[in-house]
Amino acid sequence: MQAVKRNILLNPGPATTSDSVKLSQVVPDICPREPEFGDLMAYVSTELTRLVADPDQYTTVLFGGSGTAAVESMISSVLAEQDVVVVINNGAYGKRICEIAEACGLHYLEFKSPSDDAIDLAALEGFIQASGRAISHLAVVHHETTTGLLNDIKAIGELCSRYRIDMIVDAMSSFAAVPIQMMEMNVRYLAASSNKNLQGMAGVSFVVAEKGKLESLKYKKPRNYYLNLYAQYKYFSEHRQMRFTPPVQTLYALKQAIEELKREGVQERYERYVNSWTTLIHGITRLGLTYLVPDQYHGKIVTSILEPDCAAFRFQEMHDYFYSEGITIYPGKLDRLNTFRIATMGDIAYQDIETFLQRLGHYLQSIGFVKREEETGDVGDKR
Repeated sequence: MQAVKRNILLNPGPATTSDSVKLSQVVPDICPREPEFGDLMAYVSTELTRLVADPDQYTTVLFGGSGTAAVESMISSVLAEQDVVVVINNGAYGKRICEIAEACGLHYLEFKSPSDDAIDLAALEGFIQASGRAISHLAVVHHETTTGLLNDIKAIGELCSRYRIDMIVDAMSSFAAVPIQMMEMNVRYLAASSNKNLQGMAGVSFVVAEKGKLESLKYKKPRNYYLNLYAQYKYFSEHRQMRFTPPVQTLYALKQAIEELKREGVQERYERYVNSWTTLIHGITRLGLTYLVPDQYHGKIVTSILEPDCAAFRFQEMHDYFYSEGITIYPGKLDRLNTFRIATMGDIAYQDIETFLQRLGHYLQSIGFVKREEETGDVGDKR
């Protein structure tokens, strides 16, 4: 079969996929109520669980929808009427959790933290102690796709353990790359999706949770219908079906993506991403650009880069130039700084980043950008 035209997606998801993942969607039509398709979903659920936990004690609940669907399912489903959740906000996706909590009418406390620096754990503990209310849950984004900041969920999990707080983790852009062990890290609920480090197609999101925690949800009054976590878990455990029509072809692609991940290895995939990130950082530094998050706190999957200080620079024009070359880049999500983001996830390698850097150098030259001497410091300096 003819290969599919390859685009280099350097946006923070959906990521570039292999031809074999794309073509795995070309299957005979099947009703998703058939046992054969139930077997496929059970396989996907078990293998996703195995990446972060023991399938005997944890399980993965699948939903049709973007990653936000899984996050909303967790936030809206696990809190009882009297519960209080602390939401760590150090980027656009932590802020989104606050917005979900607000929309659901939950009792939440927002802990704000810098978007380019580590969370102050002592300050977080003080915030919990000073809340005046018993805290039942804490929600945090593992890898803040806004900037590339990697939050230390193991240390936060230890803090939660001391205060008997259930930790909820948005692992959208860390799952299947950055190592996660839910039991060791005290993660009770974790959300991710099919289209980032898993290198599948967009359209499937999921929640990984302890089976005991999921069973306890049956006593909580539902706040939603489609995204009710307990109802979705219970229905699948009894019928091996989603309650509502799943994205059939997307799940075939996810099964193929999981098989390719198993062949490559999670650690090896992350090393490939880091190699691409190192190439990116050396390249942009050489060109005179700077990035936000210091290396020791960087997830090395998505990088927020300051826009060049040049009167002729227009992000949309740069985007359109790269798009015409088969490369997709995305703007930043920070209010206080003008940035753009480059991801090193997906079915790409450092050679693709070298191609991007070559085009970037050409573009910067075309708008008259001149590298300033003070921008030539060592890579890894605090920006």
